[in-house]
Amino acid sequence: MSKFDDVQNDIKATPGLGKSMAKWSALGAVVAIPVPIVGPIFGALAGAGYAYYKGKKKV
Repeated sequence: MSKFDDVQNDIKATPGLGKSMAKWSALGAVVAIPVPIVGPIFGALAGAGYAYYKGKKKV
């Protein structure tokens, strides 16, 4: 299995993790709006990464 598959399985197996990642992605994208073009993309990735890290830390 690749790392990508492991992350997908973790998200599916951890209740609420996907929902948390979606919320933090949206918040990251909104915060990064002032940065043209790539700001919201990297903001969303950073938000999802933070939620994933936070969710895995609890487990």
